[in-house]
This record gives sequence, C-alpha cells and structure tokens, in this order.
Amino acid sequence: MPITLVNPDGLPKVDLYRQVSIATGSKLVFMAGQVARDADGGRVGEGDLAAQVEQCYLNVGAALAEAGASFDDVAKLTVYFVDWHPDKMPLFVEGAARASAKLGITALPPITGIGVAALAEPDLLVEIEATAVIA
Repeated sequence: MPITLVNPDGLPKVDLYRQVSIATGSKLVFMAGQVARDADGGRVGEGDLAAQVEQCYLNVGAALAEAGASFDDVAKLTVYFVDWHPDKMPLFVEGAARASAKLGITALPPITGIGVAALAEPDLLVEIEATAVIA
C-alpha cells in the first residue's frame, strides 16, 4: 500500500485517527468535498449529523473506488462542520464508525476538522474531502 499511517512518539495518541500518513505512491487523487446526498442527489440525514457523516464517508468511498483506490490509500481527510462545538464529537464518531464498518476501514488517516458558518446548502451539516495516493 502506498500509505502508511502512524502515531509517532512525542505526539498525542488519538483513537479516532492516526496523526501522520507517509505516502510512497505516484498517482494523487483529489476530490471535491462530499456531502450527505445519495447517488440521485437526494438528501440523507436531514438534521442528523451522524447520518450525514456516514453518508459523506460512503460518498468518499465511492469516489475513491472510481479512481481505483480505497480508504487504505487516503493520505488526508478534511472535515468541515457547520457551527462546530465539541459536544458534537460523539455524533461525528458515531457516523464515522458506522461508515467504517460498512467500508472495512480499520484506521482513519490524519483528519483536520474545521468549523464553518455554513456550507453550500442550508440543510448540510458536514462536508468531507480526501486526498489519496495510489501506487
């Protein structure tokens, strides 16, 4: 695999993801931020952060598959949260865990979470983008 995920000594250990990804592949995959819409563009999980996170991850998985990649190839995730507050973390973890179980993800790559005022549409609570490296 072109991505090795590690939690280096000297950095805090985070259960949800690894702190560092080391890429050794040659093909980069960049995707648009994925939101809680199904393949037909229908809304998924309106008002439900966990359901929207799960759908975002499933959409990222579909985009990766189209590129011939999987979550094993993801070097970095960026998550944009509307009106973020730490009290929302359990809902994020719940949605990510459900998607991880469906997609067979064993360890998440480094994640940056960013709180934003709004996304492109008013019903969206979260958007996730990924960068992958394929050998």
